[in-house]
Amino acid sequence: MIDLAMPRLFAFLIATVCVPMATSAAEPVSPPAEELSIRDFAQKLQHGEWTAHALAQQYLDRIAAIDRAGPAINAVIELNPDALAIADEIDVSRKSGKVYASLRGIPVLIKDNIDTADKMHTTAGSLALADSIAARDATIVAKLRTAGAVILGKTNLSEWANFRSNHSTSGWSGRGGLTKNPYALDRNACGSSSGTGAAIAANLAVAGIGTETDGSIVCPASANGLVGIKPTLGLVSRAGIVPIAHSQDTAGPMARRVADAAALLTAIAGSDIRDPATKDADKHRAEYTKFLDAKRLRGARIGVVRKLAGVGPEVDRVFDASIAALKAAGAVIVDPVELPNQGKYDDEENIVLQYEFKADLDAYLATLAPDVKTRSLAGLIEFDKAHADREMPWFGQETFEQSQARGGLDEKVYKDALTKSKRLAGAEGIDAALAKDKLDVLIAPTGGPAWVTDLVNGDHYTGGSSTPAAVAGYPAISVPMGFVHELPVGITFFGAAWSEAKLISYAYAFEQATRARKPPRFLEHVGTSD
Repeated sequence: MIDLAMPRLFAFLIATVCVPMATSAAEPVSPPAEELSIRDFAQKLQHGEWTAHALAQQYLDRIAAIDRAGPAINAVIELNPDALAIADEIDVSRKSGKVYASLRGIPVLIKDNIDTADKMHTTAGSLALADSIAARDATIVAKLRTAGAVILGKTNLSEWANFRSNHSTSGWSGRGGLTKNPYALDRNACGSSSGTGAAIAANLAVAGIGTETDGSIVCPASANGLVGIKPTLGLVSRAGIVPIAHSQDTAGPMARRVADAAALLTAIAGSDIRDPATKDADKHRAEYTKFLDAKRLRGARIGVVRKLAGVGPEVDRVFDASIAALKAAGAVIVDPVELPNQGKYDDEENIVLQYEFKADLDAYLATLAPDVKTRSLAGLIEFDKAHADREMPWFGQETFEQSQARGGLDEKVYKDALTKSKRLAGAEGIDAALAKDKLDVLIAPTGGPAWVTDLVNGDHYTGGSSTPAAVAGYPAISVPMGFVHELPVGITFFGAAWSEAKLISYAYAFEQATRARKPPRFLEHVGTSD
């Protein structure tokens, strides 16, 4: 296991304002640690007011002070030792007048189940892959580099993207330990993109990338007061991403504002020969920042899926206030809307994930370098048993074992479950609900406030709204809608396949109307002032 490299630590406040670092006359003053947008940073970098080196260094120092010291949220599992060198190259290219790239110089963090062909490891949080360095960038990483992003490092996650045990604690991995929620340190950051959620909420980078099979982007986005976009299955390539299930997996952006998430999605979307599911992506991808219209809610027909609410009276109160805000912004509210077949495909989803996990993970592991000894799900099960003191101190691996017991993807039980779940969630679910009332989008609370982390008993998940869009393979966006006892909660906009542009426009208009997000204060627990 490679420990997180510790850059030099400058004294500065850990909330929102940074004490300026000493600089030479030739080096612009480092920007403050306030929550500026990608657009703000890009303009200052492009005009030479700041350098990519100074911006990357400021975030590295902030990671040292907040992630490893101070509140110690433990969101970043590994730093990129070449981050400053990459930033220097970007500064040189800017001075030479090279063409401006959309994310040039923007520091980004990515989840540690995404391959990077550099000095960083790709482990999915497991000690079994602690020495694994990818031979090739994941397609989305290559796209981020082309867009000019500076990949600062990788974030912790729920080990194996939370597909090892039904009694797991989200945000814990054998390699990375436990990630804390920056709003209240005893609370859970949700999973599986826990580290990305906590890191971007704490302003340890400008934006980040998570992955989702069912809830792993939108839940940590909600619990950490972020915007999270789960794209349509096939809009974003999964090549080079440690899989759970090819019929539901996708990567997506996590950011502090809709505009930043839209910019990141623009950079990573598109067709890829390495991922057949993306064959139609280029037909549907767009410059998503063009759809940021604060007036876009006027006349929009929005359906309220009440049966996906009810996770708690305080969440429902915030949700009702959000509905009122949508109506005040000009939306036509249809309340309630029945989502057909809700809950009728849960068993089938589980069957599909178990079958595909075994097949997809075995295929991924087989591509790793020869010095990676664990090369199959069966091998992982044995590795965990042999290293139970570090890999299974709190929970087991019954999900691994259930998946290993499944047969191949040619079995009828798998094929029937896949066909049924896709039909009930998609054409006869979301599509049917939208058509019945001529709706543009559906909404529901993303989930409840973050629960107290309990390593002994596992997660105390109270419910959420991610499953219909996840199973159908349709897009969903979680946006901050308010707070419950100082803990953020989100609202999810979800709709038909390839409707990202529409969802982004509504999410942005809602964000601008409500301005619900507030940065974290790193409370020890809810009810304290510091």
